[in-house]
Amino acid sequence: MLSMYPACFFCEDNGYSVVFPDLNCLSTCGDTFEKSMEMAVECLAGYLHTCQMDGDNIPKPSKLTDIDPQVIAKELDLDAPMCESFVSMVSVDVDSYAKEHFDKSVKKTLTIPAWLNNVALENGINFSQVLQEALKAKLHLG
Repeated sequence: MLSMYPACFFCEDNGYSVVFPDLNCLSTCGDTFEKSMEMAVECLAGYLHTCQMDGDNIPKPSKLTDIDPQVIAKELDLDAPMCESFVSMVSVDVDSYAKEHFDKSVKKTLTIPAWLNNVALENGINFSQVLQEALKAKLHLG
């Protein structure tokens, strides 16, 4: 299912900043308009996917015409000078994007001592599961 949210694009010296006002001012950036749009799609997909996984409520998108990027800019930084800005819809199929980018498994080759391999096999150890659990613990990812 396609999700579409308005995003404010702010042209700055080093590229574009992108802000989603409906999503707690979720933001990203890119060196070019094309890269900033790519990053906006990734950012939107990640946010919505996380909300879905956590069972959080997802706000409804505003109408494109209801968003004024200059008002958003002032809310974010009252002292910032005005820059060129516009609003564009950013769309993503969250489920398809997640399957391709977030949930995709990759194959890893590793080496362990033969005796440890034998004992693990005798005990029916799932090597992939153990490695994932160990990496999450080591990286403090829950």
